[in-house]
Amino acid sequence: MRGEERPTGRMPPPRRPFEAPAALGAAQIRRAAEGSDTMRAWERFLTGEPQAATPLRNFVVASWMRSQHLGINPAGRAAPIAASGPAVEDLRHRHRDLIAAAAGIFADAAELFGGSRSIMLLTNACGVVLDAVGDRRTLEEGEDIHLMRGGDWRESSIGTNGIGTAIATARPAQVHAAEHFCEGIKAWTCAASPVLDPVSGTVMGVVDISGPPSTYQRHNLTLAVATARQIEMVLAERGRRERMELLEACLDRVSAADAAGGLMAIDRFGRLVHCTGRARGLVRLGQRLPGLAGVPGEPVPLERLAERLPEGMRPEWFSPVVMDGEPIGGLVVIPSRPRPMVGRSADFASEADPARSGFASVRGASPAIRDTIARARRLVGRQVAVLIEGETGVGKELFARAIHGEAGDGAPFIAFSCGAVATELIAGDLFGHVRGAFTGATVEGRPGRFELAHGGTLCLDEIGELPLDLQPMLLRVLEEGVVYRLGDSQPRRVAVRLLALTNRDLRAEVAAGRFRRDLYYRISATRLVVPPLRAREGDIELLAAHFNEVIAARHLVPGRRLSPAALVTLCGYGWPGNVRELRNVIEGLLLAADGTEVGAEEARAALPVAEDPPAAAEAPGTALEAVEQAAITRAVAEAGGNIALAARALGVSRSTLYRKAKYFGIRV
Repeated sequence: MRGEERPTGRMPPPRRPFEAPAALGAAQIRRAAEGSDTMRAWERFLTGEPQAATPLRNFVVASWMRSQHLGINPAGRAAPIAASGPAVEDLRHRHRDLIAAAAGIFADAAELFGGSRSIMLLTNACGVVLDAVGDRRTLEEGEDIHLMRGGDWRESSIGTNGIGTAIATARPAQVHAAEHFCEGIKAWTCAASPVLDPVSGTVMGVVDISGPPSTYQRHNLTLAVATARQIEMVLAERGRRERMELLEACLDRVSAADAAGGLMAIDRFGRLVHCTGRARGLVRLGQRLPGLAGVPGEPVPLERLAERLPEGMRPEWFSPVVMDGEPIGGLVVIPSRPRPMVGRSADFASEADPARSGFASVRGASPAIRDTIARARRLVGRQVAVLIEGETGVGKELFARAIHGEAGDGAPFIAFSCGAVATELIAGDLFGHVRGAFTGATVEGRPGRFELAHGGTLCLDEIGELPLDLQPMLLRVLEEGVVYRLGDSQPRRVAVRLLALTNRDLRAEVAAGRFRRDLYYRISATRLVVPPLRAREGDIELLAAHFNEVIAARHLVPGRRLSPAALVTLCGYGWPGNVRELRNVIEGLLLAADGTEVGAEEARAALPVAEDPPAAAEAPGTALEAVEQAAITRAVAEAGGNIALAARALGVSRSTLYRKAKYFGIRV
C-alpha cells in the first residue's frame, strides 16, 4: 500500500449524477452558495492566486496543503485500489478483531441506512476500506470512486477526504463536497472518526459516514464519533479479558523457581502486559517489544513474537497462550539459572533445538491440532512418562521437544531412535558401556543415553522396535532410577523423564507377545495422540504456505504461488506420510520446476502414487502397517532381493529392514 500508487488500467465507468431535491430550502440554498465559494477558493489555491475570505475551515486548508505537498493530482477521479480478490479477505482476516468489534453496529447500520442515500464504512489504520454497508444505490455509486472494500483513502493516495484527514490528524473530520481535494470526489460528503487503540491511543481504524451532498448533516459526525467510541469499548473489553487470561496463565504455569528468574506476559500485538524478576525494565508496560513495529490493530504472528524477544532471551522460553481456540499472546519464562553440563560427553550434549523447543513451532490452527497442543501443554513440567502416538510424519518428536522445551529450565534433551540402530548396538547406546564390554566398544568406554539425559528428558522414538530381550532392562531403569553400563557392576543413579514415540498400536503388540505388558503400562502413564494431517481441517493450506516460505529462504530460490486449483489438489490427497510428506512435496515443487505459480496438474504430478489413507477409526499405526508392508515388498522386489539396496532405498538400516520383514512375514 504505497502512497504513490495510482489507479491503472481502464478508466472507471461514468458516474451517475446524484439526484437534486425537487425544491431547495433556505439551508440548502445557503450550502449551495458556500459550495460555490469553496470551489472558487479551491481553484485559486491550485493556481496560487491570493485567496479572498471563504467559509473554509482551517483544517481543510491544512489538508489541501498536505495533499499538494504529497503531489496528489487534483483531477483525480477515484481512490487507488490497495487490495482486491483474495487479498481483501486476507486483509480482513488480519483485522478480524476490529471487524468483529464493529459487527453488531454495522449489522444495524445495514438496515437503518437503507433508502437514506448514506453508507457507513470501516477502514484500517492505513485508510483501506474493510467493510461498507448502507443504502444499496449509494454503495453502487461508491464503487465508481472505489469507496468500497480494498479502496485506499489515505490523504497520500487521494488527498483531502474524511477518512484520510481523520487519520492524518487523529481527530474526527467532516469534509463536504467541494472541500475534497480531488475533483472526482467533490460530489460526496463524508464524516469520519478515528477508532483509537484502547491501550496505546494510536489510530487503528476509521468509521466513516458518506453520501451525496444532499445527505450532509452536522450530526453525521456525532454519529461517526459515537460509533467509533462504541467499537473502542468492545475492543477494550476483549483486551481486558485477554490480559486477565494472560495473568492467570502466569499464576497457573509459573513455579517459585521460575519466578525467581523472571517472567514476561506479552499480548498478541507484541505489547508487554506483565513482567517480574530479570524481565523488569526491558520494555515499558503497554509498549511493543523492539522490532515488532507493524500496522496498528494487526496481531503479530506468534513465531515473530518468539523471534523478536529482547536481547538475551531465547525463543524456547516463549510459550503461547490460547483463549477460545485463538492465540492471545504468550509467556516468556526466564529460568533462574541454566543447568551446567557437568561431566557430559562433548559429542553427546543436549540435543534441545531452540528453533523447535516450544509449541510455537507446531504449525496449525485446526481444532484437532489445537486440542492436542492444549493437552500437551498440561504435561509440561510433569515428571511422568508420556507415550506419544501417531502415524509416520505427523510430528511426534516436535511435540516431544515442545513438552520438554516449554519448561525452560535448561535441562538436557536426548533423542534416540530404537529403529535406526542395529539390534546388537542398542543396549550400548542406551545404557552405556565400559572398556572392552563387547567387540567394537570404544577403548575408554562411554555413557549411555540415560546418563546423558540425567536431570532432563530422554526421547525414545520407535519404541515399538525395541527388541524383546532389552525391554526388561529398560523397565528396570525406569522403575529403579539406576543404570548399569554394559560390562560394569557399578550402579549409576539417573533421574530421567521418558517421552516414548510410536507409530504402532502397542496394545496390539502386547496382545501379540511382541511387547511386554508391564513395560507398556509403565511408559503409557499418559498418552498423547497426534492427529494425522487429513484430520486437520484447513492446516494443509497453512503448512504449504509456511514450507513454501521457509524452503525458499533456505535454498535461496523464489517462492511459488500455489493456485487455488493446486490447493484443492493438495487438500484432496490422503497424505499417508503426513506433514513430512507435504514438506517434501513443496520442496520438490520449489526446486524442480519453473514458473511463479503451481497449477493443478503440476501439483498432481508432484504427489506420490496415491495410497488409500488409513481409516479414521483405526488405531494409530494399524492401517499404516499395510502401507509400510507394501513399501518393503516393493523395495525388495525392485532391488532384486538385494537387502542392502532395498534398505538404502527405504532409508533404513539393514537390521531394521530384516526385523520389519520378519514382522510382516516377508521372505528376504
